[in-house]
Amino acid sequence: MRAERFWQEALAVSERALVSGALIPLDTELLDLPGIEPFLLRQLLSRPPRHLAPGGPKPNPFLPWDPPLQVALLNSGHVLLLNKYPVQRAHLLVITQQWQPQSGWLGPLDWEAVATVNADTGGLWFFNSSATAGASQPHRHLQLLPRHRGEPSCPMSARLEAQLLGEEPAWPWAYRLSRRQDPASAAELSELYLRHCADLDLGEPSLSPSPAHAYNLVFDERWFLTVRRVREHQAGFSINGLGFAGFLLSTGHSDRGWLASHGPWSLLQAVAADHYVIPRLRCVDL
Repeated sequence: MRAERFWQEALAVSERALVSGALIPLDTELLDLPGIEPFLLRQLLSRPPRHLAPGGPKPNPFLPWDPPLQVALLNSGHVLLLNKYPVQRAHLLVITQQWQPQSGWLGPLDWEAVATVNADTGGLWFFNSSATAGASQPHRHLQLLPRHRGEPSCPMSARLEAQLLGEEPAWPWAYRLSRRQDPASAAELSELYLRHCADLDLGEPSLSPSPAHAYNLVFDERWFLTVRRVREHQAGFSINGLGFAGFLLSTGHSDRGWLASHGPWSLLQAVAADHYVIPRLRCVDL
């Protein structure tokens, strides 16, 4: 059993940050749109935060980070921080204490930070490599939605597990899906990441300063998913890594009629790279 001390501390910090006004949870409601299962669609009720507003955010909120949102300092040179605009309680960020670009390669210290947190508090991790992949800030940050061990991490978890067992057809876009160990070491996570990047023709750190294409990472205690991206939005829906986990958010700009007509799978296919751009690609490690 994980101790989940980081999770418990995050909940305590959340209570204090709510009182002080440092934390501004997003107000949403679950919508019933027939035919989109297993996706979950939520409607944003509150005013859009800066990263969802037209034009996007400009200041870097992580240099310096907001002290009332700090959960822990990590030895890897990272900070465990509450997301100021959480989608759930204890929505966590792992950020670099010093400037590192979101669009650069994730390195050994980033994976050391993930492994440190994950050894105590697991859940659904995701990373948006750039604005094209749905990143709201250019300062490096990975995100964690905590889950208890054995709890489904996201609406798509059963489909991804079925793919790994060869019981579900592959998706029609460029991605890589692998089984991962739990608990995972930093070295294992780094190896999976670099292998996926190479398979998706994103490049490799020794040959280029940053990946050649935008991408999302989504992973939990059982699987590791990388999706190559070509655009951030479709039909007014902004899609980040959570979209490929089965979570969709509707705002005032979203065309829910388009979604009802075309379906969520078409939404994801519109923002992901076509699988045929990498003819040799085998999407799933069976």
